[in-house]
Amino acid sequence: MIQDHRHARQPGNPTRQRTVEPGGKSLKHRILIANDDGIHAPGLAVMERIARTLSDDVWVVAPDFERSGASRSISLAEPIRINRLTEKRYSLLRGTPTDCVVMALNEIMKAAPPTLVLSGVNRGSNLAEDMTYSGTVAAAMEGAQHGIRAIAMSQVFELGGEVRWRTAEAHAPRVIESLLALESPPGVFHNVNFPDVEPGEVRGIRSARQGRWGRIKLNVDVRTDARQFPYSWLSFIHEAGAPEQGTDVEVAHGGWISVTPLHADITWHAGLEALERHLGSIAT
Repeated sequence: MIQDHRHARQPGNPTRQRTVEPGGKSLKHRILIANDDGIHAPGLAVMERIARTLSDDVWVVAPDFERSGASRSISLAEPIRINRLTEKRYSLLRGTPTDCVVMALNEIMKAAPPTLVLSGVNRGSNLAEDMTYSGTVAAAMEGAQHGIRAIAMSQVFELGGEVRWRTAEAHAPRVIESLLALESPPGVFHNVNFPDVEPGEVRGIRSARQGRWGRIKLNVDVRTDARQFPYSWLSFIHEAGAPEQGTDVEVAHGGWISVTPLHADITWHAGLEALERHLGSIAT
């Protein structure tokens, strides 16, 4: 059941035609926005403004608090509760990013499903191995698994520095329209990272394969609370080294907008033949 927490009901608007499919045919998009930074995140507000340059039919379903690192987790051991905040704007109590897309498709927008899922804009990059932890990427993946065009978007920044939201906001509409004009197989979605530079300093847009950090680990910072009970904070430690050419790390940190096509298949295809030979040599 949806709990109505609206402060004011807002009238709907007719959908705006803006995007084009291969061959030049106009499309009307119903856009679903999700994220992992939560319903009150500044990056979500940025994504809403981006989406409204493309369509007037924009829906938001986001976690009620930050769920960074949730990956593609779903809520199986506890109920999912939906808060209706305003028309077309919802939060999930203790929900994950994937929960948000699932509930949008199966409950909130069931009568008229979205034609485009936009996830983000994430506060911080989703590059290299980080993508496997990312709730931002997972929400887009869930949309793609349902046959819906989906794009995850993140704004790169240095910890302790300014988040240049204006860079994502300035360049995202043309990136989205360009990707929607590209024919993609079912299940494929795109992961976009905006560089940590001013909008006018962006060098362009480049495709990139998933890279690897030189070294990545989770740091455990053990502390003590006011009652002398221990607790811990987890944080990433990255050592990029010299990134490989053509990877998302090299492209995004070189001042370019990085675009990587992804899908749910994580098989190491290059190793299948050797594995088959090895298993075939084992006596049964």
